[in-house]
Amino acid sequence: MPALVGIEGLTKKFGPLEALKDLNLSIPAGVTFGLVGPNGSGKTTLIRIICGLLRPSSGKVTILGKTVPFPEMRHLIGYMPQLESLYLDLTVEENLFFFASLYGLKGPRKKQRIQEVLDLVELKERRNFRVEHLSGGLRQRLSLACSLLHSPQLLLLDEPTVGIDPELRFSFWGYFSHLAKGGTSIIISTHYLDEASRCKKVLMLRGGKILALGSPEEILSQTGEGNLERAFLKLSRGAQDGPG
Repeated sequence: MPALVGIEGLTKKFGPLEALKDLNLSIPAGVTFGLVGPNGSGKTTLIRIICGLLRPSSGKVTILGKTVPFPEMRHLIGYMPQLESLYLDLTVEENLFFFASLYGLKGPRKKQRIQEVLDLVELKERRNFRVEHLSGGLRQRLSLACSLLHSPQLLLLDEPTVGIDPELRFSFWGYFSHLAKGGTSIIISTHYLDEASRCKKVLMLRGGKILALGSPEEILSQTGEGNLERAFLKLSRGAQDGPG
């Protein structure tokens, strides 16, 4: 069986800027896969290429052996962008109905999934609130719910916990754990190294290049450090210094 996501020789240029540089890796099914790196490291670019929203300059991405983009992708992938894509003048439930229609959900199945995601992200009591009246954290919950409506096999989350309070971050990771146990594979970008330590696999990026790839335990063993933050700093300094 092919890897869930395969990345071969992936390079992305924006004019003279090389955002991703000859990436090669595979992402197995059934894992929570963390993307870690500072702003400008290529995390969002990589996620958008996997989604089919950007075309690579060279190389390719495959999902279940099929080269991205392909027609059935929208049924396999859920995507929560870093910038919310909600309709502020609609209610929580109206947003969910709209996105469910985009995913092709109909009839009883559509209503069932809306109820299920409202329960998951604890927005049932606010279903009739207009989005413009929600706090930033509640909007994040709704964005996540919209990405889950069609029960995607692969969930792509771009900085889903940025700017939210620690309590909500904790709740989000509870949602992610629940989804992973249910068989959803998750690719998540984050600035928070403590969050990355919850992932089964971690890809550390800097300047569009791979610094490290492996389980948190493997990366800590490789660097001899006690946490991923120190490991990233050590690997980053090594990449800057180059071979001695």
